[in-house]
Amino acid sequence: MNFRPLEGWKFFYFSKSLQSKAERCPQQREAENTERKKFMITIKLKDGKEKQFESAVSLADAAKAISNSLGRDALVAKVNGELTDLRDPIVDGSEVEFFTKEDKEGLFTLRHTASHVMAQAIQHLFPGTKFAIGPAIDDGFYYDLDSDHVFSQEDFPAIEKEMAKIAKENIPLVKKVVSRAEALKFFQDKGQDYKVMLINDLPEDAQISLYEQGDFTDLCAGPHLRSTGKVKVFKIMTVAGAYWRGDSKNKMLQRIYATAFFKKEDLDHFLFVRAEAEKRDHRKLGKQLDLFSFHEEGPGFPFFHPKGMVLRNKLMDYERELFKEFGYVEIMTPIILSKKLWIQSGHWDHYKENMYFTKIDDEDYAIKPMNCPGGILYFKTQQRSYRDLPMRVGEFGIVHRHELKGALHGLFRVRCFTQDDAHIFMTQDQMKDEVIKCMAMYKKMYGVFGLEYHVELSTRPENSMGSDELWEISTNALREAIEKTGVPYQINEGDGAFYGPKLDFHVQDSLGRTWQCGTIQMDMQLPERFDVNYIGEDGEKHRAVMLHRAGYGSLERFIGILIEHFAGAFPTWIAPVQVKVIPVTEKNMDYAKTVAAALSDSDIRVEVEEANETLGYKIRKAQMEKVPYMLIVGDKEMKTHTVAIRSRKNGDEGSSPLPMFVANLIREIKSREY
Repeated sequence: MNFRPLEGWKFFYFSKSLQSKAERCPQQREAENTERKKFMITIKLKDGKEKQFESAVSLADAAKAISNSLGRDALVAKVNGELTDLRDPIVDGSEVEFFTKEDKEGLFTLRHTASHVMAQAIQHLFPGTKFAIGPAIDDGFYYDLDSDHVFSQEDFPAIEKEMAKIAKENIPLVKKVVSRAEALKFFQDKGQDYKVMLINDLPEDAQISLYEQGDFTDLCAGPHLRSTGKVKVFKIMTVAGAYWRGDSKNKMLQRIYATAFFKKEDLDHFLFVRAEAEKRDHRKLGKQLDLFSFHEEGPGFPFFHPKGMVLRNKLMDYERELFKEFGYVEIMTPIILSKKLWIQSGHWDHYKENMYFTKIDDEDYAIKPMNCPGGILYFKTQQRSYRDLPMRVGEFGIVHRHELKGALHGLFRVRCFTQDDAHIFMTQDQMKDEVIKCMAMYKKMYGVFGLEYHVELSTRPENSMGSDELWEISTNALREAIEKTGVPYQINEGDGAFYGPKLDFHVQDSLGRTWQCGTIQMDMQLPERFDVNYIGEDGEKHRAVMLHRAGYGSLERFIGILIEHFAGAFPTWIAPVQVKVIPVTEKNMDYAKTVAAALSDSDIRVEVEEANETLGYKIRKAQMEKVPYMLIVGDKEMKTHTVAIRSRKNGDEGSSPLPMFVANLIREIKSREY
C-alpha cells in the first residue's frame, strides 16, 4: 500500500537580487521586509515569550531553534492545551509548551510508545493476533487483544525479550496521514477488524493518522517518541479480561497491562510500592482486622462490623470537634426525596444516570446521590438575615450512587457511602474568607493523620449550567482565596461540578500514592434555582451564595485510605482495640479481667485474650491484630499490682503500675499522635 505523506509546506524564498544590499533603496528593503513578515510564524511559549520562524517548521525543529538542549530533550509538546506529537508542524499564533522525560507528559508519551512496542512484539510472537486499543494510563499502559492464544504470565518473559530487541534496534516511528479509504483498505487487508470498526466510528472530517515502526503499523492519533530506542525500562504486569468497548454484550478480549519508565530505579520503586500495596490492600486487612464485609446480597454496599464502627465514629467525633472550632451546626436530612426536587436542582438533567428511583403513593421519588438540596430546604425553613451569615451547616449524610458492577472496588468505589458534607450559606463578600477557613480546617484534618496533600482548581465542564458571569465570579473567588493562603495549586481544566468550580484536595499516603478526598465547591447556580436569599442591611432580599465542602469526602473511602496508609496499624486514638490484656496462664485470668475493667472505666478500648493457648501464640495473635499495646500479666504482676508493657512501636517497655500506664496512654490518645 502507498501512503500519502504529510502535506508538504510551502516555503517562501526571496530571489537573490542582482543589486547588492547597499544598492537597494530603503523603499525596496521595507517592501521586502513586509513581504517576509507575511510568511512569519509566531508561537507563544509558557514563559510568555514569543518565538518567530520565517517558514513553517515542525515542533521538533522549533524546540531545537529555541535551544540545542531543548531540541535534544523535548519528547512531546502541548499546543493550545492539547498534547501534540513533535512531528506536527507549528501553527501560527499557538501557545506551545515542551516536555521532557522529567515531566509526566513525557512519561505518558514513553508509555504510549511502549504500548506499540509491546504490540509489535506480540505480532512477532503470536501471528494472527487482532489488536483493539492500546492507550497509556496513569501507572502504565495496556493493549486489548483478540487471539486464539490464551495469554498467561508464562508468556511475559518472551514478550519482554522481544520488546527489548525492538528497543535495541531503535526503529523510527513514522507518522502518516491517510484518507479514510486508504486506512480502511490497509486494515481490512491485514484482517484487523477492530481497527476497521474504530475507523468507521471516526467523524467524517477526522484526520486519520497511522504510526509505522518497521513491520508494525497502528492506527493512532499519537503522540509518540521519535523511535523505539528509549523504551528500555518496562515490565509486563498482568493479563485480564476486558469487553470490547466495555460492553458485556460484546466479545471478551484479553488485556495485557504493563508499565514503563525512563530509569530502572523508578521501575524498581514502582514495583516495591505495588508489592507493598498488595500487603496493605484494605480489602484483605479489613477482613483480617474484622472491620467490614461485602455480601452478594448487596454488591457495593458495605457492612461495617463493631471494630469498623469504632473507626467511623472516631472520624466523625474528630470532625464534630472541628465543626465546633470552625462554627458549624449539624443537621440530618432524608435519604429519599421527591423527583420534583431533583428536577429543580438540576440533578435530573445532569446526574440521572447515577441515581436510584422509587415510587411512593404513585409519586416518583429518588434516593439522594448528594446532600445539597436537603441542606437548601433546611436553610429555607426560615427567612434568613445578613446577620445569620455565614451559616455553616454540617451533615454526615448517607448517599447512594449507581456505580457499574465492574467499577466496584472495596471501600474505594461503593454504591452507598457517607459524605462528611457541609453547606455554607454566605454573601458574595464572604466567599473568599470562607474558602480560606475551609482550607485551614482541612490542614488540621489531614495533618492529624500525617497526610500531605496538593490542591487542584477545577474549572467549568462542558456539561454544566449557569451563566458565564456567575462562573467567573465563583472561579475567581476560589483562585484568590488559595493564592492568599500561599498553598501551591494546579489548574484542572473542565473538571468542575456541573453547578460550579471547585478546589480538590489530593492526599498522599505513606507509599506516595495520591487520593482525591476533600473538595470545596463554589455554587451560585443552585441558589438561583431554589431562590436562596437573605435580607440585607438595606432591608431588601439578596441572593445568597452556597459553598459545598467535604473533608474526608467519603467516610468509607477515607477509612480504606487510612487502612492502607497505616497498613492496619492505626494510631492509638482511633485504633478499634487500644489495649490487649494477655494473661500468662489461666490462673492469671481474673487479674487480667480486673486490669481490663480499670482500663474500660477510663474509656480505653480493651480486650482480654481468653484463648487457652501458649503465651507466644497469644502475643503473635495480638501482633496480627495490630493492637497498639499489649499488657502481659503473670504471677509477678499479680503480686506487685503492675503490668508488663509491650508496645507495637517500641517493643518491651518493662513493668509499670497500672495507674501510670493509664495516665500515659490517656495523654497519648488526647495528643492524637500518629
